[in-house]
Amino acid sequence: MKTNYTDYANTFKAIAEPTRLQIIDMLSCGELCACVIHEKFDITQPTLSHHMKILCDSGIVIPRKDGKWTHYSLNEQRLNEIRDFMNMLTVTEKACICNE
Repeated sequence: MKTNYTDYANTFKAIAEPTRLQIIDMLSCGELCACVIHEKFDITQPTLSHHMKILCDSGIVIPRKDGKWTHYSLNEQRLNEIRDFMNMLTVTEKACICNE
């Protein structure tokens, strides 16, 4: 199976921002309402929505609507894929790009 480097590059762009890294860290403790996340930062609600859209579009975060509120959680499957990809990048294997 061919590795989609572009997909992973876009994922790393999504997390290459301090606020988004902090949001991921917060979500590592469990699902949180957007209002709880917003309280942590000195940003506007539209700015938080922008950050959450990027994280959701990357597949790292999963939104769940509950009435007028949105709750967010980490997508463990996607995080495992990212860990596997990083491992693949840093380990010598037959499947390495240098062996193609």
